[in-house]
Amino acid sequence: MKDADARSTMTARPSAGESRATERHHLDRRSLLRAGLGLAAIASAGGTLFASEEAEAAALRAPPRVLSLVNLHTGEKVSAEYWAKGRYVRDAVRAINHLLRDHRNNSVHPIDPKLLDLVHNLSRKIGRKGPIEIVSGYRSPETNALLREADHSGVAQNSYHMRGMAIDLRVPKMSTRQLQRAALSLRAGGVGYYPDSNFVHVDVGPLRHW
Repeated sequence: MKDADARSTMTARPSAGESRATERHHLDRRSLLRAGLGLAAIASAGGTLFASEEAEAAALRAPPRVLSLVNLHTGEKVSAEYWAKGRYVRDAVRAINHLLRDHRNNSVHPIDPKLLDLVHNLSRKIGRKGPIEIVSGYRSPETNALLREADHSGVAQNSYHMRGMAIDLRVPKMSTRQLQRAALSLRAGGVGYYPDSNFVHVDVGPLRHW
């Protein structure tokens, strides 16, 4: 019985060759899994790269964006192709920044490109061909404090105007209410309605209205 038990035990225990074969099997399986994950990662990266290239190609095919503005305080006008071939046009943006400067002290501040796009989309929404009239663009902290002192309820202490993220505007022969509704429909930021002063405020801050 002892010999039979010994033979049974020896038969049940895998040989050294079988152990190596089993180990190779597990290694091969792990290698295949790693290779599969690697291929999946490559495929994912390739998909992202393809999507990025598609987006870039679409931007290059997109029509240029033009803004036509007039500053009511200085009388200056700009009609410029500020975005073309997938990028913002530096000289045109610089000219718009200058037009939208704080006219009280001539301080210029970069205007958020998203705000330019918002005004462009609003112009298209209302079918405006002529210039949009600018009541207020960038405000320096000094000017904002001055206006806030004169009209505390109508001027925010941390106004988006001071960040180049807000514009007060009007459109000739269009009611303030119509302009407000068009701006609200874009759902692109804040919209303020000022019928007594005949202008609408738009900004690229959080979605809200007053």
